[in-house]
Amino acid sequence: MKISAYTLSVLAAGIVSVGAARAEGVIRHVDPAGHFPIATAVEVPAGATTVYLSGMGAPVSDKSADPKSLRAYGDMEAQTAGALTRIQSELGKIGLKMGDVIKMQVFMVSDKDTGKLDFAGMMKSYKKFFGTAGQPNLPVRSAFEVAHLANPGWLIEIEVTAVRSPS
Repeated sequence: MKISAYTLSVLAAGIVSVGAARAEGVIRHVDPAGHFPIATAVEVPAGATTVYLSGMGAPVSDKSADPKSLRAYGDMEAQTAGALTRIQSELGKIGLKMGDVIKMQVFMVSDKDTGKLDFAGMMKSYKKFFGTAGQPNLPVRSAFEVAHLANPGWLIEIEVTAVRSPS
C-alpha cells in the first residue's frame, strides 16, 4: 500500500497532537504582592518546543452588523474575551492549554466613539483566563496602543507564545 507524503504529514500531526504533554518545568516569576496579574519573567526549560500563535481578534458577535464596524464585535471586554476564546480553541487543536502560554502581546486601539482606550475592559476579560484558581499560570505580557488594526471593527488583537515540554 502506497501512502502519500500528505497523508503521512497529517498522521504525524495527529500523533504529535494526541501525545502532546503540558509544558512542565516552566518557571514563572511573579510579583509576590500580586499587584498585577502578569509574570515579570518566564524561564523555559531546555528542550521545550516554542509555539507561536498568530494574532487573533474577536469573532463577529452581531451578524446583522457591518463586519467592519465596532457593533459587529462588541466593546473591549467582549472583544478580549472573544479573542482569548479563539486562542484557547487554537491551542487546544494542537494539544496545548492557556496555562502553556508564556508570552502575550496585546495590540489595542481606542474606541472611535469615545476616543479612549478601555484597558480596564481588556483586563476584566484577561483575568477570566489567567491567574484564576483553575488556571493560575501567568504569561509575561506587553500591551500596546496602536493607531489601527487590520480589521477596522477590532479594538484588540492578541498574539501568544506557548511552550510544550519535551516528551
